[in-house]
Amino acid sequence: MNLTDRPRRLRTDGIRPLVSETSLSATDLMAPVFVDATTDERVPIESMPGHERVPVDEAVARVEEIGETGVEAVMLFGIPASKDAEGSRAWADDGVVQEATRRITRETDVYVATDVCMCEYTDHGHCGVLEAGARECAHLTVDNDATLDSLARTARSHAEAGADMVAPSGMMDGMVGVIRDELDAEGFADVAIMSYAAKYESAFYGPFRDAADGAPAFGDRRHYQMDPANAREALREVRLDVEQGADVLMVKPALPYLDIVRSVRDEFDHPVAAYNVSGEYAMVHAAAEKGWLSLEETALESLLSIKRAGADLVLTYFAEDVADHL
Repeated sequence: MNLTDRPRRLRTDGIRPLVSETSLSATDLMAPVFVDATTDERVPIESMPGHERVPVDEAVARVEEIGETGVEAVMLFGIPASKDAEGSRAWADDGVVQEATRRITRETDVYVATDVCMCEYTDHGHCGVLEAGARECAHLTVDNDATLDSLARTARSHAEAGADMVAPSGMMDGMVGVIRDELDAEGFADVAIMSYAAKYESAFYGPFRDAADGAPAFGDRRHYQMDPANAREALREVRLDVEQGADVLMVKPALPYLDIVRSVRDEFDHPVAAYNVSGEYAMVHAAAEKGWLSLEETALESLLSIKRAGADLVLTYFAEDVADHL
């Protein structure tokens, strides 16, 4: 055979790393941290092996453990001491995320982002204030406009506690705009917004809802999270958030929506984030426990695929394990 073009020449050990198109480093990763105001000790999350809910007193130690692996950013999620219909503990000055943020930013150099949503704080588990009659009628759900003020108050309280970035995840229309206005008006123009700009109604969230105690008490979230069948709509959602002042654009979940990650990367010049969600993490662990997959190799390949699709940063439960091997 007389083959002029032999791609295998570039796959030998000496040159393979030199021509690798996609790289992954610990600084590309953000690690989720669950802080629980209802416990005095670390509580393992059964559906997410290797992860725990930590009490506020353990929040700094937990973040320091993450920092030792080379991961430089965390996302804080809170489990409050009590819940009500409005989710009022979400913006309380002495709330679980607020107190954890103060301690972490005071005692570490880790970059702190905070999840801004209501589902962990409402007694009904939905991501905002309910429309009248929503508990009885499947056609009703969260009152979008009534929820915006709650999100703005929550974001402001996180900024006051020292958060570097706030991340609204409720998929309410207009949420980025009201948060940007609130932060700017209160002197927090430097606090960034990472919007969950394209967040799909997904079956892959199951373990997270156990971890954050945020499953809906009734119904589902189809009226405010995106239809998995839709791709063009994602660009419309992202464009609206860009116009309202989003600094980073999140796609969630990651692996089933790599086409969306690529579309957002191609269409916008903002940094793109992708959330490698709890179900993606749990199913790899389950297969590894069966001996069907290599946990480390599969995790690394999954994260590389997300970076290759166009994500600049990846929020992932694999952050510590992968960072240790990079």
